[in-house]
Formats: sequence, C-alpha cells, structure tokens
Amino acid sequence: MIWSKDRWNSFGSGAARMVLGASLFVLGITSASVLAMAQNSSAAPKGAPAAAAAPAQPSWVKLCVKNEQTQNKEICLIQHETFDPNMGIVMVYAAIRTVEGDPKKQFIVRMPTVYSLVMPTGAQVVVDKQQPTPMPFSVCFPASCQADLELTDDLLGKMRAGQQMVVAAMNVQKKTMAFPVPLTGFSKAFDGPPTDTAAYEQQRRQTIEMYRKRQQELAAKARQGQQVGPPQQGVPQQAPAPGQ
Repeated sequence: MIWSKDRWNSFGSGAARMVLGASLFVLGITSASVLAMAQNSSAAPKGAPAAAAAPAQPSWVKLCVKNEQTQNKEICLIQHETFDPNMGIVMVYAAIRTVEGDPKKQFIVRMPTVYSLVMPTGAQVVVDKQQPTPMPFSVCFPASCQADLELTDDLLGKMRAGQQMVVAAMNVQKKTMAFPVPLTGFSKAFDGPPTDTAAYEQQRRQTIEMYRKRQQELAAKARQGQQVGPPQQGVPQQAPAPGQ
C-alpha cells in the first residue's frame, strides 16, 4: 500500500515533536552491493529533466529542545532528510540523538514502507568503503520503518571523516534499495549550536510545497497523456540481492 506524502511528512514536522517522540530502535546486504548502488544513484539518469531546485538548506541540522517535558534536559537530534524530488516524501531519515548529561548517543535511521521492506532482513549502514553496520528493524509505523543502535565512537569517527553514508534495505522482490546520505556538514552540525527551529521549519515547509507542486504538475501531464520522463535523482536504485 502506498501512503500519501502528507501522512509520511507528518512524521517529520515539528522539531520538538521529532526530538521528544523519536523512539530509538535497531537494524543485513553486502558492502559491495550497497556501495555500487550509491554510486549509481549519485547521478540522474541520462535524458532526465532537471528537477526544480529546492530552497537552500544545510544537509545536516541540529534541532534541540529543553523544557519540563524533557525534565529540563536538552535533547537534540542531529539529523538529515533526503526528499524524493518528484513525490516530495522523505526517502531516508538519519539522526543522532543526544541527551544532556548522558554520554550515550543513539543513532536512528528511518525508511518509507512504500518499498515493502523485508523486516527479517533488516538494513545496513555503510560509510564510504568501510565495513557495513547491520541494523535490524525494531518497529514499523504505517508509513516508515525505523531502526536504532547505540552510536559507537568508531561509527561516529567514520561519519566525521566520511563523504557519503548509504542506508540500504531489501524489498519483497529481493532487490536491494540504497538510500545515499551525504555527510557534508555533519561534523559542523554535530559540534555547532542548535539550528533556529522556526527558520528550519519554514524552510522545510517551502521545500515540501515545492515538491507538492511538482507532483501536481506531473499528475496533470499524465492526465494529458504527456511523457513525464524517468525518475529524478534521489529515488533509490535497485540491484539484485546478494547471491543472485
């Protein structure tokens, strides 16, 4: 079942809700397959029309909240979202959750269930050409599946030094879905001050609205029998599952 972008995007709206409500859960696929798909997805298909440019925004942002609901402890999410340029849904969400006074950090990834993810197989996170980190799925919501694990110093170091992270999972056709996540700006966001939440939310709404209009344009062209062109950059690539 394909869920609407409104239902999916409701997951990400409201920084405070995301920080307070981010339950942390945990997440298999060979490193070579994941990296190959990441390279393939880094460029748009030949002949594909360019997608409209989204409002400029940092790759990673730091959203924090501190109030009575958090027992007056600052809780932060250093997070990244990748949007599908045609549909406007969040293709992959990655975040690190920190709590004031707690040395432990939690790493979260979330992917849309529109791709019929295989639950027992789980997913993997690969930074550049490093060894993959398995993350079994822990929970699935109507529109997304989420995984988490305690962030190790080793994985944090890889993310700081890396250029690209790939979150991968398998669908029911036994095809591996790769979701590239750029690591540009990760360290700056992690070490820096919190992002202005109001400004971020306004920028995010503008981005979603731009994609919403893009989807409406594509639907109108489809109704008129026009060629809408191949998928735009950002849609995850498929590749045969390991062993096939």
